[in-house]
Amino acid sequence: MDRAQENAGLYICAMSKKYRGGDAQSVGDAIRELLNSYRLSTRFDEANLIESWERIVGKPVSKRTKKLFIKNKVLFVEFDSPTMRKDFSLYKAQILEMFRKEFGEGVITEIIPL
Repeated sequence: MDRAQENAGLYICAMSKKYRGGDAQSVGDAIRELLNSYRLSTRFDEANLIESWERIVGKPVSKRTKKLFIKNKVLFVEFDSPTMRKDFSLYKAQILEMFRKEFGEGVITEIIPL
């Protein structure tokens, strides 16, 4: 068991002792609190957003996507053709809104097609 796993185990043990008095905490809340304590929640949300790209934009757009990355809360999307980039630009605001509904306001603030 590595150091991070030991720390996570100790943290969860401490959390379970803290909430034994009748105030139960869901597993999701405990994981979110753990991510926040290690300052990993932003990276976790960004990874989830990238992973959900195909589900949110659809298979045709996803197949034409070459590269996705997030830097300073801006999602950069590289497409395989200038035509696709132009078409995507027309719907960029709606897609940004779909991501905000799914992941909250703070994960990404803008989408830039490349």
